[in-house]
Amino acid sequence: QVQLVESGGGLVLPGGSLTLSCVGSDVVLSKYTMNWYRQIPGKERALVAAITSRNRTNYADSMKGRITISRDDAKNTLYLQISSLRPEDTARYYCNLESEYTTWKLWGQGTQVTVSA
Repeated sequence: QVQLVESGGGLVLPGGSLTLSCVGSDVVLSKYTMNWYRQIPGKERALVAAITSRNRTNYADSMKGRITISRDDAKNTLYLQISSLRPEDTARYYCNLESEYTTWKLWGQGTQVTVSA
């Protein structure tokens, strides 16, 4: 079954760090543009970071300097490292796959990150 499965979320203290993972099943992540989105309660889902099949990266201005997107092709896994976490980073984080040639997209189920003391 073609799917993306995120993990790594949880409760984190302000100032802490976290690494989110997204494993691809029956789909080769390195062939696509891979994105991390987040959805804060009451707001629309927003792009956080992206990495293309050629490893070009892009980051949301709001989080630039605190996040790193990467991909381990041997493990078929996408990562998002977040540091200096703030309460306003509390959100559900989603992994997303986009074809670079068609309109095909695939979403994971998301992983919840809660930043609180």
